Amino acid sequence: MGRDNQTGITEFILLGLSGQSEQEKVLFGLFLWMYLVTLIGNFLIVLATNCDSHRQTPMYFFLANLSCVDICFSSVTIPKMLVNHILGSKSISYMECMTQIYFFIIFINMDGFLLSVMAYDDYTAICCPLHYTMIMRPKLCVLLVAASRVSTNLHALLHTLLMVQLTFCSNNAVYHFFCGPYPILKLSCSNTFINDLVVFTVGGLVFMTPFTCIIISYDYIFSNVLKLPSAHGIRKALSTCRSHLTVVSLFYGAILGVYMHPSSSYSV
Repeated sequence: MGRDNQTGITEFILLGLSGQSEQEKVLFGLFLWMYLVTLIGNFLIVLATNCDSHRQTPMYFFLANLSCVDICFSSVTIPKMLVNHILGSKSISYMECMTQIYFFIIFINMDGFLLSVMAYDDYTAICCPLHYTMIMRPKLCVLLVAASRVSTNLHALLHTLLMVQLTFCSNNAVYHFFCGPYPILKLSCSNTFINDLVVFTVGGLVFMTPFTCIIISYDYIFSNVLKLPSAHGIRKALSTCRSHLTVVSLFYGAILGVYMHPSSSYSV
């Protein structure tokens, strides 16, 4: 009861990506297909990595962790949207919304940190091949993944604890299919200065740290690759990081596409 009185509302209404029923049906099928592909594809990657002794290397260790994070990330938002569509409902409880925000922040930042760790792995393999096994020891790999998990959990906890201190009044319509931190923040009828400040400072730091590590790693990689005497050596070195560069481009491209547009897109 105390929580209800503090927020003023007990649930949010997820209006989705479209207000038209026909488009909603198409989006339901599209998201269902994407979710199943994500689950099956990443599960097969994890299975192949763990079952093949030849894939017990740092690169595949990080890849398996990235696949697990991708499964969890998609499972935070899409199942609720699919269930709501089947039930003909658009509501999500206050507690479910805050929980969704917490895990959304964790897994989206975990993606960034793991991609930066994989960039460092590529840098070590290409620029320091003779010392690769000595540098990328199993203990270091586990430590890098553990540090990523701890930092992202603390970051998500900070944002969520600040979010639950806000007051939400009568307006509970979210123009999205899940509870993202920014759309929910704009619904608050209390002062969000501290939240905005933390998003700008801590959130910016958490976003820019792995991105900067990726840029620096590939700067060193390309500098060393261009010094190779043969075209065959250059192609072989670039093939090592081609798939990782593709994932990095898709990941940060999607983030820029979703969040780097005018704030009026989230207006309610």
